[in-house]
Amino acid sequence: MRVIGIDPGLRNLGWGVIDVDGARLAHVGNGVCCSVGADLAARLLSLHVQLSEIMARFGPDAAAVEQTFVNKDGAGTLKLGQARGIAMLVPAQAGLSVGEYAPNKVKKTVVGVGHADKNQVAHMVRLQLPGANLAGPDAADALAIAICHAHHLQSTGHYDAALKKAEAKRMSA
Repeated sequence: MRVIGIDPGLRNLGWGVIDVDGARLAHVGNGVCCSVGADLAARLLSLHVQLSEIMARFGPDAAAVEQTFVNKDGAGTLKLGQARGIAMLVPAQAGLSVGEYAPNKVKKTVVGVGHADKNQVAHMVRLQLPGANLAGPDAADALAIAICHAHHLQSTGHYDAALKKAEAKRMSA
């Protein structure tokens, strides 16, 4: 099964793709979509186009996005929420349900500590995905989201259902 994790951001949207085979995880790809454009609509469109190309290139079977936490800057939180909408829309357009995880849940799953810093997350992602060349902190976070989703699918019994759906998709292609 192939899983994409997405770390939403208006400037930099991180993405990471892994293959899951039972308990084995393998790095497939990672990167950062950088928004371009003078206004918000153009920036959101550029993220949509880039993420759509990544979805088409890698063909994931499952997707997960980090939940937005509310901070003191209300306008910033709203803009991040719009980027998060793109991060959820693109996989949904590909027919995938999208898992959502709080940042602390992702860190707890990958690092073992809910308040780990970005360096600790990147270190543990490298340990769990040997040979992965991380495109930056946003890509490392996206891979951590994918890892968290893979573990969650396995522990909740959704793994078998997702596998069957992935097999059916491959057979019809």
